[in-house]
Amino acid sequence: MAKEHNKPFIPIHHMQAHALTVRMVEKVNFPFMVFLVSGGHCLLAVVKDVDEFYLLGNELDDAPGEALDKVARRLKLRNIPGYETLSGGGAIEKMAKLGDHLSIRFPVVMTQTLNCNFSFAGLKQRAQEIIQEEEQKYGIVADEIIPTVANFCASFQYAVARHMIRRLERALIYAEAKGFIPERPKSMVLSGGVACNEFIRDAVRQVCNKYDYELFCPPPKLCTDNGIMIAWNGMEKWIAGKGITKDIDSITVENKSLIGKSLIEDVENTRIRLRNPVKLVQNKDASQETTS
Repeated sequence: MAKEHNKPFIPIHHMQAHALTVRMVEKVNFPFMVFLVSGGHCLLAVVKDVDEFYLLGNELDDAPGEALDKVARRLKLRNIPGYETLSGGGAIEKMAKLGDHLSIRFPVVMTQTLNCNFSFAGLKQRAQEIIQEEEQKYGIVADEIIPTVANFCASFQYAVARHMIRRLERALIYAEAKGFIPERPKSMVLSGGVACNEFIRDAVRQVCNKYDYELFCPPPKLCTDNGIMIAWNGMEKWIAGKGITKDIDSITVENKSLIGKSLIEDVENTRIRLRNPVKLVQNKDASQETTS
C-alpha cells in the first residue's frame, strides 16, 4: 500500500517497540537500560535513541516465561481450585507465596560465564527431575499434586529470579564502565509478560536500588497489545524523523533479528565478576550475598 500510493514506510522491530512502549506513560529519557522478559525472550539492552540499541545479553535457549509455564504444567497446578484460569507463571507466583524459597536447592547457573546471556533450560530440566523424585517419594499418581508444591514453586521462582538479576548486575556494571548511562537520572525499564511477576519485579528493583536506577514498568496491557506498541514506535520514529523510507524495495524482512548492535562479546571480554551480588529474600529486604 505504501509503495502503491508513494507513502512513507516505517519498519518496526518488535522488541524495540516493547522497549519504547513505557514512554507512552512515563517520562523516560534516552539513554536508558531495558530488561525485556517474556515467554519468548529475555534480553538486556542499552537504548540510546529511538533507533539506536545495543544488545548486552540474550536468551540462549528457553525464555523465563516458557520455563515457568512448562514447569507449572508439569506440576498440574491447574488442577488446584482457584488456579484453573491462571497462566503458568501466575500460578507459580501465587503458590510460591505459601512456600519457603530456600527449602529446595536449585543450581546457580552460568557462574563461570562472564557475560549477560541467559539460560533457563538447565533450571527447567532440574525442576522436572525434582518433581519426578517428589512424585515417587509420595506415591503421586494421575492428577494428584505433590504435597511440597508450595515450597517447590517458591524455590523455583527464586532460582529463576536469581539467575536473571545476576546477569542484570553485570550489565549495569558494564554500562557504567563504558559510560552508556549518565550519572543521573539513571533509568531501567522492565517490560514483558514476566515483568508482571511481583517477586521478579521486586528482585529487579533491589538491583536498581543498589546501582541508583529508577525502575519503570509499563502497565501489563501495554506489554501484550502489539497494535499499541507498533503504533507508538512508529509515531516516535516519525516525530524524530528517523527510520522512515519510501524505498520499499530496500526493506528486508527477517524472521529473527537482534534488537540492535551486539556487544555481547565485548561484555564477556571485560571479565566482570560479581563480588557481592544482591541476595533475594521473600520479605523484600535487599541484602548482600558473598558468592559470585
